[in-house]
Amino acid sequence: MPGFELFGDQERKQVNDVLESGVLMRYGFDGMRNGHWKAVELEKALSERMEVKHTQLVSSGTSALTIALASAGIGAGDEVIMPTFTFVASFESIMALGAVPILVDIDDTLTLDPEKVKAAITSKTKVIMPVHMCGSMANLKALKEICEQHKLLLLEDACQAIGGIYEGKPLGSYGDLGCFSFDYVKTITCGEGGAIITNNDTYAVHADNYSDHGHDHVGKDRGAETHPFLGYNFRISELNAAVGLAQIARLDEFIALQKKNYTVLRNAIEDLPGVTIRTVPEGGEENYSFLSFFLPEEEIARSTQKLLVENGVDGCFYWFDNNWHYIKKWDHLKELKSLGKFPAEVINGLQDFDKLDFSQSDKWLGRNISMLIKLSWTEEEVKLRAEKLKEVLSDVLLEVKN
Repeated sequence: MPGFELFGDQERKQVNDVLESGVLMRYGFDGMRNGHWKAVELEKALSERMEVKHTQLVSSGTSALTIALASAGIGAGDEVIMPTFTFVASFESIMALGAVPILVDIDDTLTLDPEKVKAAITSKTKVIMPVHMCGSMANLKALKEICEQHKLLLLEDACQAIGGIYEGKPLGSYGDLGCFSFDYVKTITCGEGGAIITNNDTYAVHADNYSDHGHDHVGKDRGAETHPFLGYNFRISELNAAVGLAQIARLDEFIALQKKNYTVLRNAIEDLPGVTIRTVPEGGEENYSFLSFFLPEEEIARSTQKLLVENGVDGCFYWFDNNWHYIKKWDHLKELKSLGKFPAEVINGLQDFDKLDFSQSDKWLGRNISMLIKLSWTEEEVKLRAEKLKEVLSDVLLEVKN
């Protein structure tokens, strides 16, 4: 998800504006700014691009998730349903508020299985949080129907999927709240940063206040602002926002390049017997940041990923053995390892992981390889990569057949 690959004059111009004004903070110092309000401009650009009323820029994707939950009143003991395959930030953001992550199996979309979600709902469930991993989405229509039936919030973690579309809506805008990450290895980057989007006026005000120590941001005298409720410091800087402002203007350019390179690679392997491409739900279009596919068995996928790397096909991930992205290696969550004490609601509400059966998730992720799609490849590099990818997979699958 490499927006950083194509830094250029646009990014330099926006950053230089900030450096020349000398104002790195997004709030205050009106007279020194020379009219530059990069965070405000980026929020407006994101709202327009994502077709929503409100955007709140923050310091990271993790803080975006935390603020989104807090803005909707999620707190101690509330249950949030999330997938077994995600980044650790998903459960970190939930537990930071004293809420309880409820992990649920994935299906062939590599994110939440709606049937498993239904079975996980209790009287304490407040949010369903699909995570659009590797650029593609869950079956959002089915999840939204579940939310409407049970009066739950649908929070889209679209941190890895900006630019994707579902039923004509930009990913992140389909649910009640959507979150993005703009860290260094996302499709567009601020270096560090994130955003919450919503059409809900109340959530928007809450997010705006909560992310800046509870400041109400009324008037132009920061020292005179009141504090309707407690908040924290999750602000983005003007420097980070400046980079993102240049990058959001290039999002369609980046997505087009990703799609072009993705398509060449997919065409090379999708008809190979034994290769199954990840399912994109009907009505959805991924952002083409990864080509994710399944092989017949776990050991075949594990050994094939190593073979691909050895043959120069880099950027191939076998998430099943990854420390950060799958429940199998989340011992710090399972054992509640922390520097401080957890609230009783978390201790008593967390699932008993020793008794849970996530074999369905194992089945899908154990057979999956996800290949990063870079923007900076030349046409010749993509062609050679596709040929090598097909060669390695063909040899492996022929050997399996024999």
